[in-house]
Amino acid sequence: MRLSPSVATIAIFAAALVLSAAAAAVAVRVVERESEAGVRAVLDRAGIDWAEVDAYGLQVFLLGTAPSEAARFRALSAAGEVVDAARLIDDVNVAEADRPAPPRFSVEILRRDGGLTLIGLVPAATDRAALRARAERAAGGAPVSDLLETAEHPAPEGWRPALEAAFDALERLPRAKISIEAGRVTVKGAAESDAERRRLEAAIARDTPEAVRLALRISAPRPVIAPFTLRFVKDAAGARFDACAAATEAGRARILEAAAAAGLTGKADCRLGLGAPGPDWAEAASAALGALDRMGGGTLTMTDTEVALVAPRGTDAGRYESVVQELGDALPDRYRLDATLPAPRDAETDAAAPEFIATLSPEGAVQLRGPLASETARSVADSLARARFGSEVVHTAAELREGLPEGWQTRVLAGIEGLAELARGALFVTPDGIELRGETGDTEATAEITALMAEKLGGTDGLTLEVTYREALDPEASKPTPEECIASIRGLLEERKITFEPGSATLDGEARRLMDDIAEVLRDCGSIPLEIAGHTDSQGRESMNLELSEARAQAVLDELRNRRVLTADFRARGYGESRPIADNGTEAGREANRRIEFSLIRPEDAENTEETADDDGDAG
Repeated sequence: MRLSPSVATIAIFAAALVLSAAAAAVAVRVVERESEAGVRAVLDRAGIDWAEVDAYGLQVFLLGTAPSEAARFRALSAAGEVVDAARLIDDVNVAEADRPAPPRFSVEILRRDGGLTLIGLVPAATDRAALRARAERAAGGAPVSDLLETAEHPAPEGWRPALEAAFDALERLPRAKISIEAGRVTVKGAAESDAERRRLEAAIARDTPEAVRLALRISAPRPVIAPFTLRFVKDAAGARFDACAAATEAGRARILEAAAAAGLTGKADCRLGLGAPGPDWAEAASAALGALDRMGGGTLTMTDTEVALVAPRGTDAGRYESVVQELGDALPDRYRLDATLPAPRDAETDAAAPEFIATLSPEGAVQLRGPLASETARSVADSLARARFGSEVVHTAAELREGLPEGWQTRVLAGIEGLAELARGALFVTPDGIELRGETGDTEATAEITALMAEKLGGTDGLTLEVTYREALDPEASKPTPEECIASIRGLLEERKITFEPGSATLDGEARRLMDDIAEVLRDCGSIPLEIAGHTDSQGRESMNLELSEARAQAVLDELRNRRVLTADFRARGYGESRPIADNGTEAGREANRRIEFSLIRPEDAENTEETADDDGDAG
């Protein structure tokens, strides 16, 4: 069979097309290899090792990350020597340039009687108006000098919480120098007394966030201690100070060293104060403590220059005489020693001995019972107790008896005043002395009672103190932390709700009763930074929901303020429907989204750690 001329012609053209395509493909691959090899060679000669080359057809891609814009341009120029610029595709990234070192932001706040000064460098984004307003509030009307400079750089982590903590501390201190860095605050200030110093340190430390390192250096003038008293007891219960005073740091160290040698263990301290009878106080105290140790125990009381050493009952007379003689020789000339060796007990005499008892219950009730010498003596004791504890809580059942020991009335009155220094306890007055037992929330109570007894009785012979410090009774130490306050509010809101009349910001009756309980919690918390946030569901217009949430939050704040809660650091804020916590497509979800939240105001980076107490509200 013969092919027609037209078919043969088509076949020839088809074959030629296939051969042309194959030749073109081969040519393209040759061009790709040559272009890629040429560009790689020129880049290698130029020492450009970060760049990669990839050819596709007539296009040549330059890839990689250049260390700088200049390096990128250099690579493109080198590749342009081998291939036409129209064929060169720039796919090069440029590494981010090294950022300059951030500035060291810091502020120093100086507060004196003449006003308040701010010095330092802060981020340019700082709200200077708000910062100055906070400073003016802390200054209390005194002039504020703003010498701050700014730098265009983001605030470092920990900057805002440090700034907030510094101003919180500043508002508590009438004179202070406060240094602020990111995450660190150093507070130097002055307090009017040692007790005020301890209160300030506890309050500032409690209000400072954990993320902020705090250095406190608050000084207080040394108190005048009169009489200058030291009392040390060593008995079957161990060795302890009932009171300890020292004139200098070196003297305190010497006294504590001697006490440790006499058997004192654990932490102990001596109050530094003015009023020591002379520069040899620590020398005399050290000698007396050594004598008590050699005696095997007993009670040592030093009141100014009077040194009273009471040996344990049953001490060997020879040892007693030897120790007393050694101590008399060791004491400086100005000190007078009065040593006592108690006589053995007589069971019949002890049983017949008079005993006056006063008790102070945890609820504050006071009972007086036991013998007094006259109706006048009973009236005086009753009047003193009513003056110290309150007329309505005192019950006097004292009996009249003749032949009481000399100084009985003085001991009773001094004992009642000592009992008033305790939160709860009991007083026992016997012919042998005075015994006070109880608990207190004042770390200095034992020393104060000892000094009181020394002043009222002319010494502390026969005084026995068993006073225990309880942190729960300390109004400062027992104050809940802000986190504990929020947890307490959460507990109140677990089963009860802050509810409003439908569509309004008016609390209903049940919510007002709940606000009474919340206010009681917050009154114990003192001043804490608290946000009261209002939220709604998504029904209605967004603008109306925002207004309603703001009004409800403000209503809660007003209710707390009306209940005499300290709200200076509180703020009310509405979020409308912007922060749902449940599905607005269901009634249960909408009910959950209608709520009031109590949150601690935290710095910007504490969003994930702040403690919140949520409460469901009424219709949004």
